[in-house]
Amino acid sequence: MDELAKLLKELPNLSPAEKKATGLRIKALKAELSKTSPQDVKSDSKVDVDETLPGIKPNLGTLHPITQMKELAEDIFLNMGFRIVEAVEVDNDYNHFTALNFPEGHPARDSWDTFKTTEDFLPIAHTSTMQNRILKEYAKSDKSNNLRVIIPGKCFRYEATDAVHEHTFYQIEGIYVGADASLATLIGVLATFVNTYYGYKIPYKIQPTYFPFVEPGLEMLVQHTRPDGSKKWLELIPSGMIHPNVLKEADLDPLKYKGFAWAIGLDRLVMLKYGLSDIREFHKGDLRFLKQF
Repeated sequence: MDELAKLLKELPNLSPAEKKATGLRIKALKAELSKTSPQDVKSDSKVDVDETLPGIKPNLGTLHPITQMKELAEDIFLNMGFRIVEAVEVDNDYNHFTALNFPEGHPARDSWDTFKTTEDFLPIAHTSTMQNRILKEYAKSDKSNNLRVIIPGKCFRYEATDAVHEHTFYQIEGIYVGADASLATLIGVLATFVNTYYGYKIPYKIQPTYFPFVEPGLEMLVQHTRPDGSKKWLELIPSGMIHPNVLKEADLDPLKYKGFAWAIGLDRLVMLKYGLSDIREFHKGDLRFLKQF
């Protein structure tokens, strides 16, 4: 290696005849070195390097587990014929409440305790704030196809936190409007989603509930295994048939059109996917936790 380096350095200063002879010598040295194994090459450095040792894995970033599962959920719904519309994170009172059958003074507004800016805008407490916009867009279309939309978004609520509740969380809203919209179709869509997402037929049950913007309202609960091995039913997907008042507000005749909607708690999806017991881990920014995914 030293001789080769010396010859290459001197090459520009040689006469044409000398260059020819030196070039042949360089070619011979390169051929000789190509047959030499790395262990036979001695380093001029004072520190020997074992080139056969495995390399050091670079410290690369990873996608947040919620982002990973959001993309998985979107792929499942895309394969079911839905398109994606991103939710806004700050909205007005009309889209947040009034357009969803929460008139001013309605007691159900208390169930959606949320934050408010000094300009009276609201960091969204649910991705349903997009419903009126999307339904109005559909009302202006030729309506030749069923409306199928999912709305992923980040939500904020003023509430106490615990192992399964957080003030900041993610939802995936879904809206379906069409001639075949029914509770049976709704349950079929949700069951197809959760079974595909988890990769097996996860135990679930449907129970009635109340939300002002659906009638009737349903909740899908799935079975959650606690760290101690005990099982618990965890609310995962509130849903229901879109309320006639919501359709009217979006300029759709409820006698001609019907639909259903849902809002999946994405954080809880991830908890169940990985058997996690505390929803608050997602937002601590602890790399020891996040790098596991």
